[in-house]
Amino acid sequence: MMMKRMIPLLMMAMLALLASAARSQDGDEARLRQTLQAKFPKVTVESISKTPFGGLYEIVLGGEIIYMDGKAEYMMGGSLYDIRSAQIRNITQDTSQRLASKALTSSHDSAIKMVRGNGKRVIYTFEDPNCGYCKQLYKELGTMTDVTIYTFLLPILSPDSMEKSRAIWCSKDRAKAWDQMMTKGALTEQVKPCEGPMEKNAQLAQRFNIRGTPAIFLASGQQLGGYIPAAQIEQALGKR
Repeated sequence: MMMKRMIPLLMMAMLALLASAARSQDGDEARLRQTLQAKFPKVTVESISKTPFGGLYEIVLGGEIIYMDGKAEYMMGGSLYDIRSAQIRNITQDTSQRLASKALTSSHDSAIKMVRGNGKRVIYTFEDPNCGYCKQLYKELGTMTDVTIYTFLLPILSPDSMEKSRAIWCSKDRAKAWDQMMTKGALTEQVKPCEGPMEKNAQLAQRFNIRGTPAIFLASGQQLGGYIPAAQIEQALGKR
């Protein structure tokens, strides 16, 4: 009989504790956001989430991942690792890749889309039309099947890279124009000029700290690096 009376009381106590913890977390997040906006008024606080480690909060600030205590007194950068199990996990890297995947997926309209086979596997590339390694990568990608390739034009290498990028983007068939540029070095059609998404692509590349072309990403947000042969890309895709 006593236990029957105690159970509702225990449940009420647990609910009260959960509500108190939620209020405390909300208060911490508000304090962190206010502090960061005051100290970095030109930078966007994109997200704040509590980690299970030492009362730390993971914050995405202008595309960068940082960590702060709930009192907003200390801030640090670098990677946070979960070493509780035999398989060490890089928490920061996981978040970074998740953010990259989201940013890439939402930017499909700024990329040249090429589908081979069923297109089930997805990769992203950042490339310059004057990039020699990009031309080699194009040959490698041509050997792959059942893949969708999204190529973001990133004209950073030569004075006429922007002109060529605009010509490719403004073509009636962008995939065909890209093929001509990569295999022949020029387009066969006259193209009416347009602006294209190159500025947006540059901002995306800056977010990922891309300093050269090509740069290759998986749909997961994992960056594979610069030029690599198709066999290595296939291996990386096979692990997903």
